[in-house]
Amino acid sequence: MPSERRCWETLQALRSSDKGRLCYHRDWLLRGEDVLEGCVSTPQLSSYAGWVVDHVLPHTQENLSPSEMSASSRSTSGLDQPSLAPKSPIRSLAFSPASPGAPAAPDGTKGKHESQHTEPMLLQSSRGIKVEGCIRMYELVHRMRGTEGLRLWQEEQERKVRALSEMASEQLKRFDERKELKHHKEFQDLREMMEKSSREALGQQEKLRAEHRHRAKILNLKLWEAEQQRLKQEEQERLRREEGQARLRSLYALQEELLHLSQQLDSAGQHRDLQVALLALRSRGNQLCGLISGIIRTTSENGFPTAEDQAVAERALQEMRELLADARACEDKRRQEEEEAQVKRQESQLQQRPEVRKECPAPSPRPAGKRNEDLQVKVQDSTMQWYQQLQEASRQCVLAFEGLTSSKDSQVKKIKMDLQKAATIPVSQISTIAGSKLKEIFDKIHNLLSGKPVQSGGRSVSVTLNPQGLDFVQYKLAEKFVRQGEEEVASHHEAAFPIAVVASGIWELHPRVGDLILAHLHKNCPYSVPFYPAFREGMALEDYQRMLGYQVKDSKVEQQDNFLKRMSGMMRLYAAIIQLRWPYGTRQEVHPHGLNHGWRWLAQILNMEPLSDVTATLLFDFLEVCGNALMKQYQAQFWKMMLLIKEDYFPRIEAITSSGQMGSFIRLKQFLEKCLQRKEIPVPKGFLTSSFWRS
Repeated sequence: MPSERRCWETLQALRSSDKGRLCYHRDWLLRGEDVLEGCVSTPQLSSYAGWVVDHVLPHTQENLSPSEMSASSRSTSGLDQPSLAPKSPIRSLAFSPASPGAPAAPDGTKGKHESQHTEPMLLQSSRGIKVEGCIRMYELVHRMRGTEGLRLWQEEQERKVRALSEMASEQLKRFDERKELKHHKEFQDLREMMEKSSREALGQQEKLRAEHRHRAKILNLKLWEAEQQRLKQEEQERLRREEGQARLRSLYALQEELLHLSQQLDSAGQHRDLQVALLALRSRGNQLCGLISGIIRTTSENGFPTAEDQAVAERALQEMRELLADARACEDKRRQEEEEAQVKRQESQLQQRPEVRKECPAPSPRPAGKRNEDLQVKVQDSTMQWYQQLQEASRQCVLAFEGLTSSKDSQVKKIKMDLQKAATIPVSQISTIAGSKLKEIFDKIHNLLSGKPVQSGGRSVSVTLNPQGLDFVQYKLAEKFVRQGEEEVASHHEAAFPIAVVASGIWELHPRVGDLILAHLHKNCPYSVPFYPAFREGMALEDYQRMLGYQVKDSKVEQQDNFLKRMSGMMRLYAAIIQLRWPYGTRQEVHPHGLNHGWRWLAQILNMEPLSDVTATLLFDFLEVCGNALMKQYQAQFWKMMLLIKEDYFPRIEAITSSGQMGSFIRLKQFLEKCLQRKEIPVPKGFLTSSFWRS
């Protein structure tokens, strides 16, 4: 319809107007009193209201009838209030008596003109008041509508808030109910799961109990069988031990008889003519003694001797008896020959004149460089005498401080303990850390032996505290040096050189300490003499084993490996001492126990019958430590000695070495063959160089 179309056009025009394009914000209504304050306040006319009244209303009043004018004036006069009358800026200028634009006139003319001009202005003012009243009425109605709408909107909002609050409360209740239901359900599931697990665990436990009972039955049966087997093995072990002990006692008896026969063999044939003939028998007798000793050492390591060992020992004893019988036969034959010679000599003396004497022919000398085929068993007389002198000096030293060691006085005991610590602790601190550290240790030992006070354990110690203090310190110091070789050098071969250089320096400044070192060394390792102690009649077997260097505790002899290890450590220490000198000492004097003693030891050990496992081990240790120094000192003579060892001495060592003791022999043989091939013996590992003394 056309009217509808015009309505839409009107709405579209209103929307496109300035008022329609205004933006209204809903949050203005939420501001509260700030927005309502503008509606409650007294309305005010615009500053252009007077201009409207002056220019617009007069034109509209010209077209009004007198009745309308009167009505308008009445309405205007009803609304005319002093407080609501607007003051137009134009009208104020027109009515101002002081206005400069007002023309001057005479009094009568002026009053008349003013009266004529005031009347339309009053009409115009009443019209403006009417418009102003309409505006105020409109604003009042608009404010009342806005207040009512705001109230309704607030009520609506409060109703919505209450509804939302109730809905949220209901939802919270539903959430709590669902949560509680979920907790109940989870608790129920957990309880069911625990009950199920408990039932399964009980079933598994019952099953395990059944398996345990079954296994217990099997184990009890096995234990019973094992117990029966153990009892059977114990019975067999007891029988084997009894048989072994019986064989061991028999073996000891055979060894004792063999040693007794060997002593008789050594004592037989003391005549000079029979010594050469019986030397081979004695050499074989010594080999048989070494064989029995090796069997006993092997059996002490393995437990008990076997029947084969006993058979070998019996054969050796039988052979020793035959050797003794041969020696006695030779002695009887020599005695018979002497008797026949004496008879012949007496007959010849009867035939010849008494003044004629028959000269005996001198023995023919041996060619130079020819070696005797039969080796010695005993040490040379001069070496044995030197050995006995050292042991006697050691005994005299012990007697010299006997009062210090046997005293019951607590003060004397304290002095003895302090002196022993001051002597032994520095030796224990010797190491290859630095030359300066080694010099400090040497100075401390030297000062102690010189009678100067030294610090030990936080106290000052001196040998002058007791008259026997110096003897005690010298003895304990020498004993400690040898013990370091027996323990420290045996475990760490490189430790031989720092210990030896300190011992050599102390030996040079204090010769008695050096003699005591040799005495302790010869007593603990008789092979360093070299000296093979002989078994004497009536000697206990344990005492003889101690003389050989073995440690015997509670009638138990130490194992062969440990014995060789200790002998090797002491031999290495001795080989290091004879070639080293203290670098800070005087070079004018000769070494107190130099390389000539090493050459003497090597020559004497090669002139003696070798011992199984011992000779090869000590020869290797000696040559590895001291071989380079001997090579530089003796040169060609040294290499002749090495060739002699290879060609002549190796077969003798191999002949007396059993298959289980070939390790030391093979090690010595390989070392010597390598040195002969290279024509050089390497510098021993751990040798102290010049850089060590600068550290």
